Amino acid sequence: MPNAVLDSTILVSAFLTKMGVSAELLYQAAGGAFQLSLAEEIIGETQRVLLEYQRIRKRYRYSDREVRAFCQALRKVFPLITELPHLESVSRDPHDDPVIACAIKAGAQYLVTRDKDLLSMRKYKTVKMTSPEEFMALLR
Repeated sequence: MPNAVLDSTILVSAFLTKMGVSAELLYQAAGGAFQLSLAEEIIGETQRVLLEYQRIRKRYRYSDREVRAFCQALRKVFPLITELPHLESVSRDPHDDPVIACAIKAGAQYLVTRDKDLLSMRKYKTVKMTSPEEFMALLR
């Protein structure tokens, strides 16, 4: 069974677009199609983006309570990787380093993202960076 980490770009998309590929990946993971691991850093970033990015809030209608419930559900349903190894300057964007650290510690084969900095890496050690569409095709 594949093992993957979804970054905050995918989780935000899953929250905003219930019928999109990112939401489908969450359903697939909950159904056991693949092992999904997350970290508090990823869930926290997801919550921060959904609560603080005004351009998203203007385009989509949702409450703070819905955001908190979504993030709490992620914490309950999927294993949280803790005590992430310290990585420095692995990605062009240092904010991505904890996401990569989560994938490494989880033993994930895939890091699913829409982040261009991560996708441009293609691979870090044993973790392949992939788009949600590519990962969904792999699951099929």
